Amino acid sequence: MAENPQAAAGNENQNQAQFALQRIYVKDLSFESPNSPVVFQEQWKPQVNLDLNTAHSKVSDNQYEVVLSLTVTAKIDEKVAYIVEIQQAGVFLVSGIEGPQLGQMLGAYCPTILFPYAREAIDGLVNKGSFPALMLAPVNFDAIYAQALQRKQEEAAGEAGAEQQTH
Repeated sequence: MAENPQAAAGNENQNQAQFALQRIYVKDLSFESPNSPVVFQEQWKPQVNLDLNTAHSKVSDNQYEVVLSLTVTAKIDEKVAYIVEIQQAGVFLVSGIEGPQLGQMLGAYCPTILFPYAREAIDGLVNKGSFPALMLAPVNFDAIYAQALQRKQEEAAGEAGAEQQTH
């Protein structure tokens, strides 16, 4: 007797990798201009520093929240012109992907999706603060993720080596 082709197709679809963006939102947002209006009288040649971080957590069986945190600090000489902090978040459906691939998805691919939204929000806040537009350069989250993975592996190897020396 032949196998039911529809049942086989259903089982096949359950095992296939699935990825879907379900929601993008601002989780937290802050703008400070501690030295205004004095800073507006300075010649605008700021030193801009960008700090970024990513985090993720499991929301349900196949749903993950990924949070991209960015802090932009612009200084003129030693005076802070402005500080912008944003946590741009998203909920992603991820199924059929596990292990290192899941880590890559949540640590690099999802932040790459979130970054343009965070960049747009930062630019809008900076403009509303009466400062010139700030277009952040694209970020290579794959490279950042690979560096973080390498650091973790080196730390683990260092700890294992130190543990062997104590025995």
